[in-house]
Amino acid sequence: MGTAYIVDDDEAIRDALTWLFKSRQVESRAWSSAEAFLADWQANLLGCLVLDIRMEGMSGLELFDHLAQRNSRLPVIFLSGHGDIPLAVAAVKKGAFDFVEKPFNDNELVDRVIQALAFDASRQDQHEGQASLATRLAQITPREREVMERILDGKYNKIIADELNIAMRTVEVHRSRIFEKMGVKSAVELAQLLSGKK
Repeated sequence: MGTAYIVDDDEAIRDALTWLFKSRQVESRAWSSAEAFLADWQANLLGCLVLDIRMEGMSGLELFDHLAQRNSRLPVIFLSGHGDIPLAVAAVKKGAFDFVEKPFNDNELVDRVIQALAFDASRQDQHEGQASLATRLAQITPREREVMERILDGKYNKIIADELNIAMRTVEVHRSRIFEKMGVKSAVELAQLLSGKK
């Protein structure tokens, strides 16, 4: 599981959140300003951001916009006072994970953070899976790609051989190499993999 990154200019809230997350075995780190977090931010951070909407200096919303410009993938949960709810709703529409109104229910907040951490982890797995699929596809030769397209169309080896004007044995060799490179055992598995159902 990733880390909950707390950004709040109220020391009492930072301390309370750090203690709260620790009590539920959620790792956390805290910053006292948006500027300080932005200085430490890296594209490969895993976890979620628990972000106060109103702070001295750069606001939580401004930090959210800065991170969006940097293509940050961190899910963001805003902590908002009652008067900030319209702002928080607008942020969710722009891609924030959620907002929690102060004073918040401790367990509900941690539950939401755990959901955001799980969301980030599954998105990371999916991203790695897509990268792995792209790597596998890059190993397929142009001829293998022609054979693969016909396998995906459900054509038999003999038809593929006739269409490509090659021996059926050659088609069998290509088919076996395609399955090996793509890490599948059948045409059905290959179709599922390429349609993103696996």
